[in-house]
Amino acid sequence: MNRDPEALLRQIEAAERAEHRGELKIFLGYASGVGKSFRLFDEARRRRERGEDIVVAALQPTMSAEVARLAHAFETLPTLNPAGMPVLDVAAIIARRPDACLIDGVAYDNPPGSRHAKRYQDVEDILRAGISVVTSLNLDYIAEQQEFVRSVVGKVPAETVPQQFVDRADEVVVVDVPPESASIAAQQLSQLRQRALLLTADVVDRQLEAYLALHGIQSSWGTQERVLVCMTPRANAAKMLASGRRNADRFHGELFAIYVMQENLTADDRLALERNVTLANAQQAHVETLHGKDPIAAILDYARSHGITQIFVGHNMRRSWRSRLGGTPLDRLIRDAEGIDVRVFPQ
Repeated sequence: MNRDPEALLRQIEAAERAEHRGELKIFLGYASGVGKSFRLFDEARRRRERGEDIVVAALQPTMSAEVARLAHAFETLPTLNPAGMPVLDVAAIIARRPDACLIDGVAYDNPPGSRHAKRYQDVEDILRAGISVVTSLNLDYIAEQQEFVRSVVGKVPAETVPQQFVDRADEVVVVDVPPESASIAAQQLSQLRQRALLLTADVVDRQLEAYLALHGIQSSWGTQERVLVCMTPRANAAKMLASGRRNADRFHGELFAIYVMQENLTADDRLALERNVTLANAQQAHVETLHGKDPIAAILDYARSHGITQIFVGHNMRRSWRSRLGGTPLDRLIRDAEGIDVRVFPQ
């Protein structure tokens, strides 16, 4: 069977990267002082118990007694210290060739005259040499996340790491904050936590894409959410569409809105549908009108053919005696959705 030359090239490149590059694991915090360093060295302890050769390449300037105890149990490679600033000794790390090195804090600038301007660039050299790196990072140091963090807490650090560096990680672990250790308000903490979790979800998506590329598999759909809002004249379309747009944006997905054409619509029904279509267009949804004698079958056929992950429907909570005996169209939709989440909005 003939292969697409570009697809074959991508597969070869993915295989070469997987063969030669070390693995990058990041412990990501969404607030300061949440225990990233402890998780980092506890990970090192477990790896050493499995037989891996682990060295420490950089430590934070200050650390708790517990973290210091864990760190001092490992071989530590001295940093270079031009201008009194610690810089990774990349040449010594590569010469030592451990299975993995620990770098507690990747978001540091190097002094002028260093091998690279940024520490994360030193880490890239280590990874390209085939040595794995386990490191720590706070959300507010990621350049593309700083505008959001500033809007939540009012300030961000000057030193940054590009989002691309995080995107290339093989694993990102969010370090959750015990409520009593948080130095900011609970609402702010919740916003930062949600942002960190979304970032890690994006990394998982990219890992899946890399796996598919490595094995020459072409996916029909991405792993992002694809939300389908089912509009009717009496459904609360504004609420469903607004919620669908938030979900789609949160997971970098898409929003769809459909209406299954019905007979004997009143003038008020037609006006309501026109208003709903206007609302759907305002939310930048893909809008379509479907035709079919069986509305549930039409909805499910559309959902499956468009890779829908969530269906939003309105439902009148008052049920007649006939529906109690035989079930409602909603009951059937939920039963037959098979792997698609159905969210019900009272109307």
